[in-house]
Amino acid sequence: MSEHGSFDQHASIYDDTDTGSGRSAVRIASVAALGGFLFGYDSAVINGAVAAIEDRFEVPSATLGFAVASALLGAAAGALTAGRFADRFGRLFTMKVAAVLFLISALVTGLAPNLLILIIGRIIGGVGVGVASVIAPAYIAEVAPARIRGRLGSLQQLAIVTGIFLSLLVDFAFASAAGGSRNEFWFGLEAWRWMFLAMAVPAVIYGVLTLTIPESPRYLIATHRIPEARRILSTLLGERGLDIKIERIRETMERETRPSWADLRAPRSGLLPIVWVGLGLSVFQQFVGINVIFYYSNVLWEAVGFSENDSFIITVITSVVNIATTLIAIASVDRFGRRPLLLIGSVGMAVTLGTLAVVFGTAPLNADGAPVLSDVTGPIALIAANLFVVAFGMSWGPVVWVLLGEAFPNRIRAAALAFAAGGQWVANWLITVSFPSLSDISLSLAYGLYTVFAILSLLFVLRWVRETKGVELEDMHGDTSAVAGDVRRSG
Repeated sequence: MSEHGSFDQHASIYDDTDTGSGRSAVRIASVAALGGFLFGYDSAVINGAVAAIEDRFEVPSATLGFAVASALLGAAAGALTAGRFADRFGRLFTMKVAAVLFLISALVTGLAPNLLILIIGRIIGGVGVGVASVIAPAYIAEVAPARIRGRLGSLQQLAIVTGIFLSLLVDFAFASAAGGSRNEFWFGLEAWRWMFLAMAVPAVIYGVLTLTIPESPRYLIATHRIPEARRILSTLLGERGLDIKIERIRETMERETRPSWADLRAPRSGLLPIVWVGLGLSVFQQFVGINVIFYYSNVLWEAVGFSENDSFIITVITSVVNIATTLIAIASVDRFGRRPLLLIGSVGMAVTLGTLAVVFGTAPLNADGAPVLSDVTGPIALIAANLFVVAFGMSWGPVVWVLLGEAFPNRIRAAALAFAAGGQWVANWLITVSFPSLSDISLSLAYGLYTVFAILSLLFVLRWVRETKGVELEDMHGDTSAVAGDVRRSG
């Protein structure tokens, strides 16, 4: 299916020209994206606490890596179950469940008496992260008008990176106020514990705000609640051509079998081509090592000679860069398309990661075997790391979530997105749990591997990813290779 054909016949009907309805869609999508905020906060809050946890519970590198990555196991489980759960109980109820999981995680990890309880708390939060990673992009895609769907879908990534930034800022604030992350702060609790407990505040806010937004109209149509869906669609799109829109959604929902994992299968390739593409996008997004920057950057910069305070500042600056570049993606994704941004990002990531591999590989080693950066190589490494974040933040960060939310056909969207997101969290776990051991061997080896994956991501996009800019969700088809294969018609 190209961008032409049936979409063009109805473009004037579905184009959202009503300013009020556009504002309504932005407000609704913004609330849904708060799940991404908690996703980012929960994922990155461990950064400021890693060194304190290592000392407090006296854990070796491998165990530390598992403790940091434990949330990702929960995220994989949450992502894989979220699609079926959302199809059965609705998108809104699923968001509320995620909010409760985040709240429980904040309390359990912040008050954990030992490493096992802390890991359990991280896994609970991870399940919430996994659920949010599926439900937010699916919901946003289902409520967004086609012409601004890329921008609204990018709100998910903006919320994620904002959550990362705020968690790192909170980490820095508590560590500074207490004189170090290991020191006691309020009520006799160490500063690192308050870093986790602080997540309770946005968790409650998210749960309350989900009471102010409507259910997905496509979910309502799938469950035969047409009057409710009509009211919501009229708010989002206006009354013009509404009956045609509802009928087209109903056809894509009702002419197929009930959504299930079996819908993702294909006779020869095991999975539908579009599902393989979604899984590939998810895996490459993680295999370039972006979360090493946000999970381990404090420890990394300390290891190469920076103080704890300076490492906190560097990490916060990097998160600000991430937010700024995500705003660039939001401004350009509906203008230039998804595919060009991915290609530019892959090239940028390959160059910057390669630079980091060379810098760490040529640096002299101290008595502990860690590379020591000079007055020249130190700034080069800092610049390369931040330019890597720029390349990722304006491309693979937001665009993958946009594509996962919009590229799957209606009948398999929740299940396919859950499968792809589950693969993403498994990939994230593999990268996160392996980094401490890899870095003990060689930081150059670690960043060299991420460079290879950045190059492979470029080849993957060139061969398999098609452009979806401006295509209606009802025009996404998953039964032929046109969805994923013939990029010559889409560039």
